[in-house]
Amino acid sequence: MTRPLNFVMISPHFPTNFEPFAHRLRANGFNTLGIADTPYEELSDSLKTALTEYYRVDNMEDYDQVYRAVAYFAHKYGRIDRIESHNEYWLELDAHLRTDFNVFGYKNDDMLSIKTKRQMKEIFRQTGIKVARGEVFHSDDEARNLAKELGFPVIIKPNSGVGASDTYKIKSQAELEDFLGHQTPDVEYIMEEFIDGDIITFDGLTDHDGNIVFYSGLEYSEAVLDTLDHDNDMFYYIPREFSPELIELGKQCVKAFNVKERFFHFEFFRVKKTKDLMALEINCRPPGGLTIDMWNYADDFDIFDQYAKIVRDNQFTADVQHRYNVVYISRKANRNYAHSLEDIQAHFGDKIILIQSVPGVFAQIMGEVGILARTQTMDELRELVSYAQAKV
Repeated sequence: MTRPLNFVMISPHFPTNFEPFAHRLRANGFNTLGIADTPYEELSDSLKTALTEYYRVDNMEDYDQVYRAVAYFAHKYGRIDRIESHNEYWLELDAHLRTDFNVFGYKNDDMLSIKTKRQMKEIFRQTGIKVARGEVFHSDDEARNLAKELGFPVIIKPNSGVGASDTYKIKSQAELEDFLGHQTPDVEYIMEEFIDGDIITFDGLTDHDGNIVFYSGLEYSEAVLDTLDHDNDMFYYIPREFSPELIELGKQCVKAFNVKERFFHFEFFRVKKTKDLMALEINCRPPGGLTIDMWNYADDFDIFDQYAKIVRDNQFTADVQHRYNVVYISRKANRNYAHSLEDIQAHFGDKIILIQSVPGVFAQIMGEVGILARTQTMDELRELVSYAQAKV
């Protein structure tokens, strides 16, 4: 009889909609071994039942504590087969642990290419994929010279960062000087030319050998920076159809970044003038928010279970046909909307999947209320968004 596979889950309780990973892994015969600094009694009852064992550390930032937790699991259950958080914040911790315990997946040496935007650009270029011009700067004078070379506006963001946090659109020399006087200490920044384009993504999952077994993508009503700057309503959606060019570029990226048995989230600009696709960055984890749930609603399957089957048997068994467009629609607390949530539910019926409150930490972008819906046509999707976000 073969032993159960031992899967160490880093921070299995966050975000809450990732908890099904523990459930499906356990159902597929894994030992699910959770590590976090949250007290056990604060975990959801559902997660408690899905974990084989939970090890609480005092501080997840203290590597020695987390190392000892994994060592304890290895002593008790045997060889550790996988270590994963599915979370951008813990990518380097995951890799450090995999390196020290010789576990399959990205190791320390892989982090430069998947965490730093400068190295991502280099790999994109080597692959023949267009990127925005840009470079890391280490002094105020280097920043000034770069801005002169690139021309305003420019985008400044951490070379290693998550999402739109600490990201700035600098439109003039005065704004650049203001940034330089207030930049976050000890953060390495990269400056890029501003690209007038829409962000689209190519997302999915690969098997053990790096073959894409599932793909999807996202389109946005506007850039996240604009949503933050103007406190706008926003929406984003999974379309039913994807351009052959996007799929081809996505395949090249999966190969170039050696994405094996992992989720991926690749961001591209669709340049408004030329409609060309230009690589922005890669994220070797599932997309954020409710996107992973949106995949399930787009095709009525269970991506959490499929992931467990890939890890266990390297098999993906779902029949993915891209049956629906799925949209997330934000509603802000400070807006006077023309239609109530009850009106929306009554008007669109079974097209509405769920309506939920959004935790405060995400509300600035995602709205205090999020509406998830699916349609078979883009016309229906646009009508739904227009109705839900109409103002008095």
